[in-house]
Amino acid sequence: MFNGKKTKQKKKKLDYSITDIGSIFLRTIKLLVDFGYVIVLLFVMLGAGMAFGYLASQVDSVKVPDKESLVSQVSSLTRISELTYADGSTIASIDSDLLRTPVGYDAISDNVKHAIIATEDENFEAHNGVVPKAVFRATLASVLGFGESSGGSTLTQQLLKQQVLGDDPTFKRKSKEIIYALALERYMGKEEILTDYLNVSPFGRNNKGQNIAGIEEAARGIFGVSAKDLTVPQAAFLAGLPQSPIVYSPYMSDGQLKSEEDMSYGLARQQDVLYNMHRSGYLTADEYQEYKSYNIAADFIPTQSASTVNHDFLYYTVLSAAQEVMFDYLVELDQVSAQDLKNDATKEAYEARALQELQQGGYKIKSTINKTIYDAMQMAAAQYGGLLDDGTGTVQMGNVLTDNATGAVIGFIGGRDYSINQNNHAFDTKRSPGSSIKPILPYGIAIDQGLMGSASVLSNYPTTFSSGEKIMHASDVGTTMIDLKEALNVSWNIPAFWTYQMLLNQGVDVKDYMTKMNYDIDSYHIESLPLGGGIDVSVATQTNAYQMLANNGEFEEQYMIETITASDGTVIYQHESNPVRIFSKATATIMQDLLRGPISSGKTTTFKSRLVALNPTLANADWIGKTGTTNSTSDVWLMVATPKVTLGAWAGHDDNRSMQALTGYNNNANYVAHLVNAINQADGNLFGVGERFSLDSSVIQSTVLKSTGLRAGVVTVNGRSITVGGATTTSNWALNGPGTMTYRFAIGGTDSDYVKAWAALTKK
Repeated sequence: MFNGKKTKQKKKKLDYSITDIGSIFLRTIKLLVDFGYVIVLLFVMLGAGMAFGYLASQVDSVKVPDKESLVSQVSSLTRISELTYADGSTIASIDSDLLRTPVGYDAISDNVKHAIIATEDENFEAHNGVVPKAVFRATLASVLGFGESSGGSTLTQQLLKQQVLGDDPTFKRKSKEIIYALALERYMGKEEILTDYLNVSPFGRNNKGQNIAGIEEAARGIFGVSAKDLTVPQAAFLAGLPQSPIVYSPYMSDGQLKSEEDMSYGLARQQDVLYNMHRSGYLTADEYQEYKSYNIAADFIPTQSASTVNHDFLYYTVLSAAQEVMFDYLVELDQVSAQDLKNDATKEAYEARALQELQQGGYKIKSTINKTIYDAMQMAAAQYGGLLDDGTGTVQMGNVLTDNATGAVIGFIGGRDYSINQNNHAFDTKRSPGSSIKPILPYGIAIDQGLMGSASVLSNYPTTFSSGEKIMHASDVGTTMIDLKEALNVSWNIPAFWTYQMLLNQGVDVKDYMTKMNYDIDSYHIESLPLGGGIDVSVATQTNAYQMLANNGEFEEQYMIETITASDGTVIYQHESNPVRIFSKATATIMQDLLRGPISSGKTTTFKSRLVALNPTLANADWIGKTGTTNSTSDVWLMVATPKVTLGAWAGHDDNRSMQALTGYNNNANYVAHLVNAINQADGNLFGVGERFSLDSSVIQSTVLKSTGLRAGVVTVNGRSITVGGATTTSNWALNGPGTMTYRFAIGGTDSDYVKAWAALTKK
């Protein structure tokens, strides 16, 4: 009995222990989970605290704007901006694609005022520009990653966003918004603020598909009435638009009414506004019921056609360049950090703001484009573009003319006919430069590094890439040893290949050279890089590189905007020269001397002979340059320069299909000859016919053997010493100078190549 009871008691104690352990375990888990929530909450609160602390520090650093300046910015409306040529004559006014007709406070229906306040800022009459709890809510949402809530902004703040500050999502901008809003409420009355808001806010599209801003254009363009005559349902519909104008607008970009499904978003938004008006006391219960059942779609006016303005390559290219300048100006003005710009939303906001500023700010944008020359270039494209056609279809062209000393774009040709093909082949189309890259990469870099002279000898014996593919020059597999002059004149590929291999083996920082000239190259280990493989470049960028060569090694970044002047006469942007030395003067002038050959020899282009036939005097200018042709003749290039200007020329098809084999040699040469002649007729001084390139005094000139590119000397060949001599020439070096005689005297080549080379040399 006793033993039985004891066993039962032990079992009962054991059962209690298991139950207690389970209970303790569950309580522990619950405690840890609760503790985890607390930890997360603490981190959130810490993050929020840090965010508010940062916001507070930003607010503290904001300077309160003066009354005249702030009121002027807030109240200013759209002004027409103008693009001009270099001489100040007009290219075109910038399309704002925005209709706005400002009206006074009394010309706006109270229905609209009530609808806007009830929907966008129910505390408008009471606050001083900022609602603290709304700022807290918006900032907390930003900290938690939900973005900025629209409820965080009063009408005053929204007005400042639209007119002064933009809407990038940085704390710096938000802090300015808070300070500016408090100041604006001191400077302006509520009626003035509300009127300005209604005059500047976007309202989507009208019945012609045009973008509209301001309540008057919205009333006329959607309902066909004045702002003062808007009914409650109409006012409620318009008041809902500023939150998302394009989505809620009843019209599409062509002015047609949207589908029933797409229309439903704006109609639902109107219902929300009516409810807000009722909730805020602007509508009685009966009025609300009456108006919510009203069919507002019946009031939308019918579609009409809008007149259109046609532009061309010049308008869009200059506008794009101006937008880049304005973007930089606004970023600097607002002291936006590089870190902030890594945020896509911030960058996009400033890009949009830059365009809007140009479209509506009343600026005068003076370009570098010479009107007379530009017009002559367009006429030449129309008259002589047909010379490019080779039976493979309409061949497109891209040309850029740049001032060597400044980098200014004097003129350009974007294509054959903008009305037919809008691709800008001068600035936007990127294609392989083919052999036109060789004077830059590899030869120019090799000379600059002191690894090559003008009379250096290179291997042109047949060879292959590491894949086993033969390196071809058209149908030719290679020849023998040749000098650098012939390598350039004929544009042989194998010597360029070997030269680039030498640069890689020597550890030369090729990327540093190329990125300074704005080349965007993914990999510098592509074996065909010095032949144009793995490089895609615009005519503008390639022309800029040749500008550097013609400018004695100084790279002046190409530009098209000279000044931007505000409506009050203030020059907000003035181009400033910032030359970057790429090649030494010695290197550049050595290459200038070498590049006379590809133009005058006629081995890769008939440009010079065709120019002689057109204008012998112009042909006597000191022309330098280089051609380029890609595989299957998909692209043909001709880069030419005089001491004053550089002209880049590309021709090809947009779909990369092949042209005839001699299209570059004949057709492009003929077209460019006619083009430069037309430019010369427009301005006989542009090419500087009487000016000449010359070697810099720093060039090292040495007498070398033509056969080896080295000084005469003794070398061991097949176990016996040979004194190597013969005809000599002058070799120009930027650094070091030629070495002494050696068995492997050339750049590149295999052991078997040197056996052949010495066999040929010792026979002489």
